[in-house]
Amino acid sequence: MDLNLKNKKALIFGSTGGIGKSVAMALIAEGAQVYINGRTEDKCNKVATEIGAAGFYSGDLSQDNVAKTITERMISEVGAIDIIVTNTGGPQKGNFLEVSNEQWKNDYQSLWLSVVDSLKAALPKMVENNYGRVLMITSIAAREPLAGLTTSNGLRAGLEGLAKSMANEFSGNGITFNLILPGYTNTDRIKALNLSAEKVKEMVPAGRLGEPEELAALACFLSSPIAGYITGQSIAIDGGVMKSH
Repeated sequence: MDLNLKNKKALIFGSTGGIGKSVAMALIAEGAQVYINGRTEDKCNKVATEIGAAGFYSGDLSQDNVAKTITERMISEVGAIDIIVTNTGGPQKGNFLEVSNEQWKNDYQSLWLSVVDSLKAALPKMVENNYGRVLMITSIAAREPLAGLTTSNGLRAGLEGLAKSMANEFSGNGITFNLILPGYTNTDRIKALNLSAEKVKEMVPAGRLGEPEELAALACFLSSPIAGYITGQSIAIDGGVMKSH
């Protein structure tokens, strides 16, 4: 199936590794012009060369105005953003009474405000062009809280409401807003936990970890012109872990 992504311009945040990198690679394979983001210029340059990205914008999304600046810079340099994928690394663990106000502020900036800032910068041009695909990569924690991930549970859940609100506001402008909720996925973050095969089978009905490429395939479809009637949706890709609808 041709997803009609050739020459579409995409900005993928948090894309020098893990799920974000896989999404960038999948979009590149479909012919999109992909610009990646990571914390350091050296890492961005290395990964951009490795995967054939059109360019990169380095910057730490936990810092004020970084997402806004990156988005505005790309628009000024390439003219428009057709696809924007918001993605950040998972925050530190901590139960409610263990989480400091400083961590709440840092995670709010990274998980929430970076999304708001980037979209405020990107949407006027999308409205002008009557086209846009906004994809938020969050976590199953947005629907079913995970033990010890208090800030992730709280902040990611709010993005679902934000996407619904924006879908109501901008669907008439040819712009879609969707969320992908990854479950236990085979990334460095999960590998560091050294989960045994038996433990994985106990946690995941599918009996295995998800592969980043599986999520990336869904991301490509939702980012494509042919997915124009899908908006305001939260789609889990978790091997059956979530119990709710």
